[in-house]
Order: sequence, then C-alpha cells, then structure tokens
Amino acid sequence: MADRLRADAQRNRAALLAAARDVFGEHGLDASLDEIARRAGVGNATLYRRFPTRQDLIAEVFAGQMAGYVQLAETALAEPDPWAAFVTYLTRLFEIQATDRGLSELLVTSGFDEDARLAELLATARRGATAVIRRAQHAGRLRADFTRQDISLLMRANAGVLRSSPDSDAWRRYLSLVVDGLNGI
Repeated sequence: MADRLRADAQRNRAALLAAARDVFGEHGLDASLDEIARRAGVGNATLYRRFPTRQDLIAEVFAGQMAGYVQLAETALAEPDPWAAFVTYLTRLFEIQATDRGLSELLVTSGFDEDARLAELLATARRGATAVIRRAQHAGRLRADFTRQDISLLMRANAGVLRSSPDSDAWRRYLSLVVDGLNGI
C-alpha cells in the first residue's frame, strides 16, 4: 500500500506542476492557486502539502524553463555571426514573453532572491547575455553603449506592449524597431 501512495503522490505532484505551468503561463505569477489545484484534479491541501508557499511552487515550475533561458545564450554564442546571434537571442526572449506570461513576469522582476536555484540560473543567464552583447559590440554591430541591463529595460517595455496591444504580434514590430535602433552600423 505504501508504494501505491507513493505513486499517487508522484502523480499528484506531476499534475500540480503541469497545471501550474499552464495557469502561470496564462495568468502570470499571481494566478489563483485554487485554479492550479482544480486543474490538477487535487485539493488545496495536496497543493500546500507538496508546495507550502507560492514561491516554492514557482521555483519548481520555472527551474526547468530557466535552464532553457540559460541555454539561449549558449546557443547564441555558438552562432558564428555575432549580430545574428544577438538578434536571435533577443527575438527568442521576446517570444518567451509573448508565450509564457509567468516566465515573462519572473524574468522582469526580482523574484529570484528567495530561491538559490533560480538565483544561480539567473546569474548564469546574465553572464551569458553579457557575453552575447560584448561579442556583437566587438564585431562593431551593436551600439557600444548597450548593456545587459538594457535587455531588462527592453523586456519591461515589451511586457507593456504585450499587455496593451490587441495585436498578438505587436511585439514583433516593437522588436524590429528596437533591433534597427541598436544596430551599430
């Protein structure tokens, strides 16, 4: 019987994480925990037993996606053309924002401090972003005054575009304008 309970607990945990990914992706980090439990097909007590705080749930849900965020810079650094790498990196960040509201909010807030795993992934991602930027600048393609902090500003601005525009592809137009303005040539 203990094995059965363990299997049930594993299924409940997996269902909670899948539901949380969906609900946070649709509604952001302040989404209803009751809705997550409902979609997972479990009670609130099960959710809180597995994830005592919202932050615990957020950290578990987004750790894998943050690893993907780290991979963006690694992929960009493998691209032979530094400018194409930078543009692709920025495009992918904006795509993430457009498709996952929860991750978008996490990337533009300072919600990493409470979880060492997320904080380390963010620090690694920031180092990678800095390398992508410097490479494009050394190639003479990216404005010399652009910094990693500017990516955060652009993402905050893009979050506003995503929230306020009825056109779901408005972020692409915004990105095009940004890239044209950043081109160092």
